[in-house]
Amino acid sequence: MITFKDASKRFANGAVAVDSLDLEIDKGEFFVLIGPSGCGKTTTLKMINRLIPLSDGTVWIKGKRISDYDIHELRWSIGYVLQQIGLFPHMTIAENIAVVPELKQWDKQKIKARVDELLHMVGLEPSEYRDRKPHELSGGQQQRIGVLRALAADPEILLMDEPFSALDPFSREKLQDDLLDIQRKIKKTIVFVTHDMQEAVKLGDRICLMKDGKIVQLGTPQELISNPVNDFVREFVGEQAVRFDWEKLVTPHGPSDIHSEHTSKVTLSTPLHEVLEHFSEHELLNVEDQGQFIGTIRRQQVLEELADQLKKRGQLHE
Repeated sequence: MITFKDASKRFANGAVAVDSLDLEIDKGEFFVLIGPSGCGKTTTLKMINRLIPLSDGTVWIKGKRISDYDIHELRWSIGYVLQQIGLFPHMTIAENIAVVPELKQWDKQKIKARVDELLHMVGLEPSEYRDRKPHELSGGQQQRIGVLRALAADPEILLMDEPFSALDPFSREKLQDDLLDIQRKIKKTIVFVTHDMQEAVKLGDRICLMKDGKIVQLGTPQELISNPVNDFVREFVGEQAVRFDWEKLVTPHGPSDIHSEHTSKVTLSTPLHEVLEHFSEHELLNVEDQGQFIGTIRRQQVLEELADQLKKRGQLHE
Protein backbone atom coordinates (compact mmCIF):
# COMPACT_ATOMS: atom_id res chain seq x y z
CA MET A 1 0.00 0.00 0.00
CA ILE A 2 2.69 2.51 1.11
CA THR A 3 6.34 1.84 0.29
CA PHE A 4 9.41 3.83 1.32
CA LYS A 5 12.51 3.02 -0.71
CA ASP A 6 15.81 4.57 0.40
CA ALA A 7 13.82 7.64 1.52
CA SER A 8 15.78 10.43 3.20
CA LYS A 9 15.17 13.95 4.42
CA ARG A 10 17.99 16.42 5.00
CA PHE A 11 17.35 20.00 6.04
CA ALA A 12 19.28 23.09 4.92
CA ASN A 13 21.27 23.17 8.16
CA GLY A 14 22.61 19.70 7.41
CA ALA A 15 20.43 17.86 9.93
CA VAL A 16 19.29 14.44 8.76
CA ALA A 17 15.73 13.77 9.92
CA VAL A 18 15.17 10.52 8.01
CA ASP A 19 18.08 8.41 6.79
CA SER A 20 17.66 5.93 3.90
CA LEU A 21 14.34 4.51 5.09
CA ASP A 22 13.08 1.25 3.59
CA LEU A 23 9.59 0.41 4.77
CA GLU A 24 6.41 -1.33 3.59
CA ILE A 25 3.01 -0.55 5.15
CA ASP A 26 0.27 -3.02 4.22
CA LYS A 27 -3.25 -2.22 3.09
CA GLY A 28 -5.66 -2.11 6.05
CA GLU A 29 -2.82 -2.09 8.61
CA PHE A 30 -2.74 0.02 11.76
CA PHE A 31 0.93 1.03 11.64
CA VAL A 32 2.50 2.99 14.52
CA LEU A 33 5.64 5.15 14.31
CA ILE A 34 7.25 5.77 17.69
CA GLY A 35 10.55 6.90 19.13
CA PRO A 36 12.24 9.67 21.13
CA SER A 37 11.89 13.32 20.15
CA GLY A 38 13.77 14.09 16.94
CA CYS A 39 13.85 10.48 15.76
CA GLY A 40 12.13 11.28 12.43
CA LYS A 41 8.70 9.77 13.03
CA THR A 42 6.65 12.89 12.20
CA THR A 43 8.87 13.70 9.20
CA THR A 44 8.28 10.15 7.93
CA LEU A 45 4.52 10.62 8.31
CA LYS A 46 4.52 13.98 6.49
CA MET A 47 6.51 12.55 3.59
CA ILE A 48 3.50 10.38 2.71
CA ASN A 49 1.24 13.31 1.76
CA ARG A 50 4.14 15.51 0.59
CA LEU A 51 3.88 18.01 3.43
CA ILE A 52 7.64 17.47 3.68
CA PRO A 53 9.46 16.78 0.38
CA LEU A 54 12.00 13.98 0.16
CA SER A 55 15.69 14.77 -0.30
CA ASP A 56 16.44 11.33 -1.74
CA GLY A 57 14.61 8.11 -2.47
CA THR A 58 10.98 7.49 -3.24
CA VAL A 59 7.63 6.87 -1.60
CA TRP A 60 5.01 4.86 -3.48
CA ILE A 61 1.28 4.64 -2.77
CA LYS A 62 -0.52 1.75 -4.46
CA GLY A 63 2.46 1.25 -6.76
CA LYS A 64 2.61 4.87 -7.94
CA ARG A 65 5.23 7.41 -6.94
CA ILE A 66 3.76 10.17 -4.79
CA SER A 67 5.53 12.70 -7.03
CA ASP A 68 3.36 11.47 -9.93
CA TYR A 69 0.10 12.32 -8.14
CA ASP A 70 -1.52 15.74 -8.45
CA ILE A 71 -0.74 17.31 -5.08
CA HIS A 72 -4.37 18.28 -4.37
CA GLU A 73 -5.76 14.89 -5.36
CA LEU A 74 -3.09 13.19 -3.25
CA ARG A 75 -3.99 15.15 -0.13
CA TRP A 76 -7.74 14.90 -0.67
CA SER A 77 -7.34 11.12 -0.89
CA ILE A 78 -5.45 10.92 2.43
CA GLY A 79 -7.12 11.75 5.74
CA TYR A 80 -4.96 13.76 8.15
CA VAL A 81 -5.52 14.22 11.90
CA LEU A 82 -3.36 16.50 14.04
CA GLN A 83 -2.96 17.01 17.78
CA GLN A 84 -4.17 20.62 17.34
CA ILE A 85 -7.39 19.43 15.60
CA GLY A 86 -7.79 22.71 13.67
CA LEU A 87 -11.58 22.79 13.39
CA PHE A 88 -12.88 25.99 11.76
CA PRO A 89 -14.49 27.90 14.67
CA HIS A 90 -17.01 29.83 12.54
CA MET A 91 -18.33 26.66 10.85
CA THR A 92 -20.81 24.14 12.23
CA ILE A 93 -19.78 20.58 13.01
CA ALA A 94 -21.49 19.37 9.83
CA GLU A 95 -19.68 22.02 7.77
CA ASN A 96 -16.33 21.08 9.34
CA ILE A 97 -16.81 17.41 8.51
CA ALA A 98 -17.92 18.25 4.96
CA VAL A 99 -14.84 20.30 3.95
CA VAL A 100 -13.18 17.73 1.65
CA PRO A 101 -16.44 16.35 0.15
CA GLU A 102 -17.35 19.97 -0.69
CA LEU A 103 -13.98 20.48 -2.38
CA LYS A 104 -14.58 17.27 -4.33
CA GLN A 105 -18.00 18.64 -5.32
CA TRP A 106 -20.10 15.87 -3.84
CA ASP A 107 -23.88 16.17 -4.11
CA LYS A 108 -25.40 17.99 -1.11
CA GLN A 109 -27.62 15.06 -0.13
CA LYS A 110 -24.67 12.68 -0.33
CA ILE A 111 -22.68 15.00 1.95
CA LYS A 112 -25.51 15.25 4.48
CA ALA A 113 -25.91 11.47 4.54
CA ARG A 114 -22.16 11.01 5.00
CA VAL A 115 -22.01 13.53 7.88
CA ASP A 116 -24.89 11.80 9.66
CA GLU A 117 -23.35 8.37 9.08
CA LEU A 118 -20.04 9.44 10.60
CA LEU A 119 -21.61 11.15 13.61
CA HIS A 120 -23.62 7.99 14.32
CA MET A 121 -20.38 5.99 14.07
CA VAL A 122 -18.91 7.75 17.11
CA GLY A 123 -22.13 7.96 19.11
CA LEU A 124 -22.94 11.63 18.45
CA GLU A 125 -26.60 12.11 17.52
CA PRO A 126 -26.65 14.15 14.27
CA SER A 127 -29.78 16.12 15.18
CA GLU A 128 -28.04 17.25 18.38
CA TYR A 129 -24.51 17.90 17.09
CA ARG A 130 -24.48 18.72 13.38
CA ASP A 131 -25.45 22.41 13.86
CA ARG A 132 -23.25 23.08 16.88
CA LYS A 133 -20.02 25.07 16.70
CA PRO A 134 -16.68 23.61 17.85
CA HIS A 135 -16.55 25.73 21.04
CA GLU A 136 -19.73 23.98 22.22
CA LEU A 137 -17.95 20.61 22.31
CA SER A 138 -15.52 19.10 24.82
CA GLY A 139 -11.91 18.47 23.83
CA GLY A 140 -12.60 14.79 23.29
CA GLN A 141 -15.66 15.54 21.15
CA GLN A 142 -13.68 18.04 19.07
CA GLN A 143 -11.01 15.44 18.43
CA ARG A 144 -13.70 12.96 17.35
CA ILE A 145 -14.88 15.53 14.82
CA GLY A 146 -11.28 15.92 13.65
CA VAL A 147 -11.14 12.18 12.97
CA LEU A 148 -14.52 12.25 11.20
CA ARG A 149 -13.42 15.16 9.01
CA ALA A 150 -10.39 13.14 7.94
CA LEU A 151 -12.66 10.19 7.09
CA ALA A 152 -15.39 12.22 5.38
CA ALA A 153 -14.35 11.61 1.77
CA ASP A 154 -13.71 7.92 2.53
CA PRO A 155 -9.92 7.97 2.00
CA GLU A 156 -8.02 4.69 1.92
CA ILE A 157 -5.21 6.13 4.06
CA LEU A 158 -5.44 7.97 7.38
CA LEU A 159 -2.41 9.81 8.82
CA MET A 160 -2.57 10.65 12.53
CA ASP A 161 0.12 12.77 14.20
CA GLU A 162 -0.12 12.39 18.01
CA PRO A 163 -3.86 13.09 17.81
CA PHE A 164 -4.72 12.26 21.42
CA SER A 165 -1.65 13.50 23.31
CA ALA A 166 -3.27 16.77 24.48
CA LEU A 167 -6.31 15.05 26.00
CA ASP A 168 -6.88 14.03 29.60
CA PRO A 169 -6.30 10.30 30.33
CA PHE A 170 -10.01 9.39 30.37
CA SER A 171 -10.77 11.13 27.05
CA ARG A 172 -7.62 9.69 25.53
CA GLU A 173 -8.53 6.12 26.43
CA LYS A 174 -12.08 6.62 25.13
CA LEU A 175 -10.77 8.00 21.82
CA GLN A 176 -8.37 5.07 21.48
CA ASP A 177 -11.26 2.65 21.99
CA ASP A 178 -13.38 4.57 19.49
CA LEU A 179 -10.60 4.47 16.93
CA LEU A 180 -10.16 0.71 17.32
CA ASP A 181 -13.89 0.27 16.93
CA ILE A 182 -13.93 2.44 13.78
CA GLN A 183 -10.95 0.54 12.35
CA ARG A 184 -12.68 -2.81 12.86
CA LYS A 185 -15.60 -1.48 10.80
CA ILE A 186 -13.82 0.30 7.96
CA LYS A 187 -10.27 -1.19 7.82
CA LYS A 188 -8.36 1.87 6.62
CA THR A 189 -4.60 1.96 6.27
CA ILE A 190 -3.66 4.03 9.33
CA VAL A 191 -0.21 5.50 9.99
CA PHE A 192 -0.16 6.77 13.57
CA VAL A 193 2.60 8.77 15.30
CA THR A 194 2.86 8.65 19.08
CA HIS A 195 5.46 9.04 21.83
CA ASP A 196 3.48 6.80 24.18
CA MET A 197 4.40 3.11 24.16
CA GLN A 198 1.20 2.08 25.94
CA GLU A 199 -0.79 3.74 23.18
CA ALA A 200 1.36 2.07 20.51
CA VAL A 201 0.89 -1.38 22.04
CA LYS A 202 -2.86 -0.90 22.39
CA LEU A 203 -3.45 0.37 18.85
CA GLY A 204 -0.79 -0.96 16.53
CA ASP A 205 -0.82 -4.07 14.36
CA ARG A 206 2.88 -3.33 13.94
CA ILE A 207 5.16 -0.81 15.64
CA CYS A 208 8.16 0.89 14.03
CA LEU A 209 10.58 2.16 16.67
CA MET A 210 12.92 4.82 15.26
CA LYS A 211 16.09 6.53 16.44
CA ASP A 212 18.22 9.12 14.60
CA GLY A 213 16.13 8.80 11.44
CA LYS A 214 16.53 5.03 11.19
CA ILE A 215 14.41 2.00 12.05
CA VAL A 216 15.74 0.24 15.14
CA GLN A 217 13.05 -2.45 15.33
CA LEU A 218 9.89 -3.18 13.40
CA GLY A 219 7.39 -5.79 14.53
CA THR A 220 4.19 -6.60 16.37
CA PRO A 221 3.71 -5.16 19.87
CA GLN A 222 4.45 -8.55 21.39
CA GLU A 223 7.66 -8.91 19.35
CA LEU A 224 9.01 -5.60 20.66
CA ILE A 225 8.04 -6.49 24.22
CA SER A 226 9.26 -10.08 24.18
CA ASN A 227 12.22 -9.91 21.78
CA PRO A 228 13.88 -6.47 21.84
CA VAL A 229 16.80 -6.42 19.39
CA ASN A 230 19.09 -4.32 21.59
CA ASP A 231 19.36 -2.35 24.81
CA PHE A 232 17.83 0.78 23.27
CA VAL A 233 14.62 -1.08 22.45
CA ARG A 234 14.61 -2.85 25.80
CA GLU A 235 15.06 0.40 27.70
CA PHE A 236 12.60 2.36 25.54
CA VAL A 237 9.90 -0.26 25.90
CA GLY A 238 10.57 -0.62 29.61
CA GLU A 239 10.76 3.11 30.33
CA GLN A 240 7.65 3.85 28.32
CA ALA A 241 5.48 1.87 30.72
CA VAL A 242 4.57 -1.28 28.90
CA ARG A 243 3.20 -2.18 32.30
CA PHE A 244 0.10 -4.04 31.18
CA ASP A 245 -2.04 -1.89 33.47
CA TRP A 246 -0.39 -3.35 36.60
CA GLU A 247 -1.81 -0.63 38.84
CA LYS A 248 -5.30 -1.64 37.80
CA LEU A 249 -4.67 -5.36 38.28
CA VAL A 250 -2.63 -5.42 41.48
CA THR A 251 -4.41 -6.03 44.78
CA PRO A 252 -2.52 -3.82 47.26
CA HIS A 253 -1.21 -5.31 50.52
CA GLY A 254 1.17 -4.20 53.21
CA PRO A 255 4.48 -6.05 53.78
CA SER A 256 2.90 -8.02 56.64
CA ASP A 257 0.51 -9.62 54.14
CA ILE A 258 3.27 -11.37 52.17
CA HIS A 259 2.80 -15.13 52.40
CA SER A 260 5.54 -17.70 52.07
CA GLU A 261 3.69 -19.60 49.34
CA HIS A 262 4.14 -16.57 47.06
CA THR A 263 7.44 -17.97 45.83
CA SER A 264 7.70 -15.85 42.72
CA LYS A 265 7.62 -12.11 42.09
CA VAL A 266 7.34 -9.67 39.20
CA THR A 267 7.79 -5.92 38.84
CA LEU A 268 5.61 -3.37 37.07
CA SER A 269 7.95 -3.48 34.07
CA THR A 270 8.30 -7.27 33.79
CA PRO A 271 7.62 -8.29 30.14
CA LEU A 272 4.33 -10.05 29.63
CA HIS A 273 5.89 -13.29 28.41
CA GLU A 274 7.86 -13.57 31.68
CA VAL A 275 4.71 -12.92 33.72
CA LEU A 276 2.94 -15.71 31.86
CA GLU A 277 5.89 -18.05 32.47
CA HIS A 278 5.60 -17.37 36.20
CA PHE A 279 1.87 -18.09 36.05
CA SER A 280 2.53 -21.49 34.52
CA GLU A 281 3.70 -22.52 38.02
CA HIS A 282 1.96 -20.06 40.35
CA GLU A 283 -1.62 -18.92 40.78
CA LEU A 284 -0.56 -15.82 42.73
CA LEU A 285 2.47 -13.53 42.31
CA ASN A 286 4.02 -10.85 44.47
CA VAL A 287 4.43 -7.50 42.70
CA GLU A 288 7.22 -5.01 43.39
CA ASP A 289 7.82 -1.45 42.23
CA GLN A 290 11.27 0.10 42.65
CA GLY A 291 12.24 -2.66 45.06
CA GLN A 292 9.17 -2.25 47.27
CA PHE A 293 6.42 -4.84 47.66
CA ILE A 294 3.12 -3.28 46.55
CA GLY A 295 0.68 -6.21 46.39
CA THR A 296 -0.30 -9.38 44.59
CA ILE A 297 -1.80 -10.35 41.28
CA ARG A 298 -3.74 -13.47 40.33
CA ARG A 299 -3.47 -15.51 37.15
CA GLN A 300 -7.18 -15.07 36.37
CA GLN A 301 -6.84 -11.27 36.43
CA VAL A 302 -4.14 -11.34 33.76
CA LEU A 303 -6.07 -13.78 31.57
CA GLU A 304 -9.19 -11.60 31.78
CA GLU A 305 -7.19 -8.48 30.93
CA LEU A 306 -5.58 -10.25 27.96
CA ALA A 307 -8.99 -11.33 26.69
CA ASP A 308 -10.30 -7.77 27.04
CA GLN A 309 -7.34 -6.31 25.12
CA LEU A 310 -7.80 -8.85 22.32
CA LYS A 311 -11.51 -8.11 22.09
CA LYS A 312 -10.79 -4.38 21.78
CA ARG A 313 -8.33 -5.10 18.97
CA GLY A 314 -10.86 -7.34 17.22
CA GLN A 315 -8.68 -10.42 17.59
CA LEU A 316 -11.10 -12.29 19.87
CA HIS A 317 -14.80 -12.68 19.22
CA GLU A 318 -17.51 -12.78 21.83
